[in-house]
Amino acid sequence: MNRLKQHPIYAAAEKRILILDGAMGTMIQRQQFAESDYRGSEFHAWHKDIKGNNDLLVLTQPDVIYAIHCQYLQAGADIIETNTFNATSIAMADYDMQSLSKKINLQAARLAKQVAQKFTLTDPSKPRFVAGVLGPTNRTASISPDVNDPGKRNISFDELVTAYEESCEGLIEGGSDLILIETIFDTLNAKAAVFAVESVFERLQLRLPVMISGTITDASGRTLSGQTAEAFYYSLRHVEPFSVGLNCALGPDLLRQYVDEIAQIATSLVSVHPNAGLPNEFGEYDLSPRDMAIQIKEWAESGLVNIVGGCCGTTPEHIAEMAKVTDGIAPRKVPALPVKMRLSGLEPFVH
Repeated sequence: MNRLKQHPIYAAAEKRILILDGAMGTMIQRQQFAESDYRGSEFHAWHKDIKGNNDLLVLTQPDVIYAIHCQYLQAGADIIETNTFNATSIAMADYDMQSLSKKINLQAARLAKQVAQKFTLTDPSKPRFVAGVLGPTNRTASISPDVNDPGKRNISFDELVTAYEESCEGLIEGGSDLILIETIFDTLNAKAAVFAVESVFERLQLRLPVMISGTITDASGRTLSGQTAEAFYYSLRHVEPFSVGLNCALGPDLLRQYVDEIAQIATSLVSVHPNAGLPNEFGEYDLSPRDMAIQIKEWAESGLVNIVGGCCGTTPEHIAEMAKVTDGIAPRKVPALPVKMRLSGLEPFVH
C-alpha cells in the first residue's frame, strides 16, 4: 500500500480537487453517426446492426474519440475515462461482438493514454491521468429478471469475474493509470469487478489505484440492489480504494445529500460525477454549465469532495466551469477515522 501511495495521482490529490472528465456518450451523440459510421471499413459486413455501440468507435472512429479526450483535457480535466463503459464481453454480446472485448479495452486505453501523455508533456506541472473504465454490464447478479421467479438470475458471479478480468487486462495493457469501477447499481456486480481487478493485479504483479463509484437510482436514496450510500461504502471499503463516490442517475441538487453521507464516513477520497440534472421529456439534459458549477462549488466549499466531474449530459463546457469554480479550494481532508466514530469515541474494528 505504501508503494501504491507513491503513485503521482496521490500527490496531485493532496494539492487540489481533481477534475474528472464529462460524458463521452453525450459528445458522441453530437456527431450524429449513422450505421455506416459505426461499422467503418472493418465491420462493413457485420451481420447485426451496431449503431449505438459507442465503445466500438475506438476501432472505427478513433480520431473522433481522441478529439473528445482532447476537448476534456483542454477544459481542465486531470483524469479522462476510457471509452469502455459497455466494453465487457457481457455487454458486447448484444452486438455479437464479445470476442472483441479485450481489443476494444486495449485500444481505448491506448487512445486515452496518448492524449494524456501529450498534455502532460505540454505542462508537466499538471500531470494527466487515464482511468480505465469498467462499467456495470447490462446484467445483475442480485435481482431476478423474472417477477414470477425471484430466484432466477441472468448472470453468475463467476461469469462476471471472467468478463471483468479480460477487460481489466486490456485496460492495463493499454496504459491506464488507474481503474474506475463505475455506475454500480448492484454491489454484487461490483464485488465481482473488484475480485477480478485484484486477481489481475496479482497475476501481473502490479497494482494501480482503484476508484469505485456507485449510482443512487432514484429519490429513495438507494442503489438498485437496495443499499443506502452509507451501506454501499461500507460494503466495499475493505478494498482500500483510492476513492469512493457516486455518479449518474441524479443531478447535483438531488445527489448532494448522498455525497454528504459518504463524505462523513469515508477514509478514502470522495469522487462525484453527477448528471446535468434530470432528463427532460425528450431525454435531454438541461442543466447549464454555469448552474451546475454553482452547485459543485458549494460542495467543494463544504469540504465534501476530492474529485468532481460529470456524467450524462455534461460536456467540456461543464467541465471547464467546474475546473474554474473549484480552483483554489482545498480538497476534502481524508480523516483517519470516520466523523461518526470520532464524535462517538468508538474505535474501528480491526481484523
